[in-house]
Amino acid sequence: MKMKTIVGALVLTFTTMTLFAQVVSKDSLNNLKQRKDAIEVNKKLTDNKLELAKLENEVAKKTAEADKTADQAQKSADENRKNAERLGRDPQDRKLARKAGKSASTAQRDAKKARKASESLEKLRKDIESLRGKISDDEAKLASMPGYMPNN
Repeated sequence: MKMKTIVGALVLTFTTMTLFAQVVSKDSLNNLKQRKDAIEVNKKLTDNKLELAKLENEVAKKTAEADKTADQAQKSADENRKNAERLGRDPQDRKLARKAGKSASTAQRDAKKARKASESLEKLRKDIESLRGKISDDEAKLASMPGYMPNN
């Protein structure tokens, strides 16, 4: 008998709890989903801005490196030209031939370093432009979102 009373009380309690449970409307769910989406886009935008700042800080270093390697390549090419001219005047001199060969190899190696530095700088600039485009797209997307609440 006591068991029936306890079970009956529990059933009554659960049924009243379900009747009085707060119903979440679809509007508030949609609103929360839109806010969540806006927060995700805002996070992505912030991450992209941080990455852009990092890349922009590297531009000066890469530019200096490209200039330095280009200057070195030019010096090596000038030295190679001088050695080649000396060898041209005396083609039978082994010492001059060896020196001209070494300077040619050095000029070739320095030219390759200069090309790589220039390509690296160009790639960095393309990455920066790409990131700026993504940031612009994210800002436009964020501004058009109904759940977005900008920080003033």
